[in-house]
Amino acid sequence: MKDKRNQILARNLLDYSVTLQPGEILYLEIKGFQTLELGKEIIKYATEKGGVTFWYYNDESIIRQFLKTATEDQMKALADYHLDMMKKASAYLGLRGSENPFDLADIDPKQLERFQKIFYKPVHLEERVKRTKWCVMRYPNNAMAQLAETSQEKFEDFYFDVCNLNYAKMSKAMDPLVDLVNRTDKVRITAPGTDLTFSIKDILVVKCDGTRNIPDGEVYTAPVRESINGTIRYNTPSLREGYVYNDITLTFRDGRIVEAKASSYEDKLNKALDTDENARYVGEFAIGVNPFVLHPMKDTLFDEKIRGSIHLTPGCCYDEAPNGNVSAIHWDLVLIQRKDYGGGEIYFDDKLIRKDGVFTDAKLEKAFSEENLRG
Repeated sequence: MKDKRNQILARNLLDYSVTLQPGEILYLEIKGFQTLELGKEIIKYATEKGGVTFWYYNDESIIRQFLKTATEDQMKALADYHLDMMKKASAYLGLRGSENPFDLADIDPKQLERFQKIFYKPVHLEERVKRTKWCVMRYPNNAMAQLAETSQEKFEDFYFDVCNLNYAKMSKAMDPLVDLVNRTDKVRITAPGTDLTFSIKDILVVKCDGTRNIPDGEVYTAPVRESINGTIRYNTPSLREGYVYNDITLTFRDGRIVEAKASSYEDKLNKALDTDENARYVGEFAIGVNPFVLHPMKDTLFDEKIRGSIHLTPGCCYDEAPNGNVSAIHWDLVLIQRKDYGGGEIYFDDKLIRKDGVFTDAKLEKAFSEENLRG
């Protein structure tokens, strides 16, 4: 059963997500030994399609050995090597299935920051994101099941339902929401501990329909950089570089985060937001619409797609929806507004468009239903 589901997923990734063509080079990064089976299916099918795959194995336990003593020169040499390979690639797939997401928890934060700037930013943010056809996904291993607080078997069933839904239908369902966001100037977000306003006028709008992430299911844009005012309290935990942050609350004045609080690791939160001068400004605002993802599991790729959620992201904007904010960080933080998480509202130009996670437009709400999007 799992072999068959891996085959379906491999085909969806290559045919739909990155549309691999004969002669194109695929850069395949495999993290976690349980991810190898999907990796094999991808390599097999990519070769059958006429593509050429460069693959390598990687996970946090390996990165850890490098980061413990690596100098800036060594990081730069590694970055140059991977950047050269990324420049040759037409498409990139990142399979994430590390066994221990906390393997980097005791690495010097300054080392992690250096690695982010020297390796990840040029190789991935500047080259991969901007130039290749790419898709990043998680894989259902035991570590993910533990974070989701469920059995691995149950988690696998959930995972393949989410990842093999009908993304073509989702793409079509997103069009009216994209149009609505495009016509909007002022946004107001309310929820317990949250009352925030900002403008999205003239910022491009992007639908995420399975061509960048699997799972997928969000429509994003960016705030006008200096327009955000008020406070937002995120009600989902966020796992970043080996630390779980809870109850993050950010207060904005003229677009800048002037106060950042959390019930855990508040000092590390503020250090991250001081990474550079633009880390305290926001680069993305998104609405989550995936009906198969309903609860947080400490994994951004899933949590940011939760139906009835929004995320407002400190740090770098995307080129597809630019607001001028360039930073070494991009930290997706999620607020769920459904009733079971305290409720909340989204207003576009003073008109209520979603209440307690439910769109006020019945047709729009039905378009994102589980029944409509099941593969």
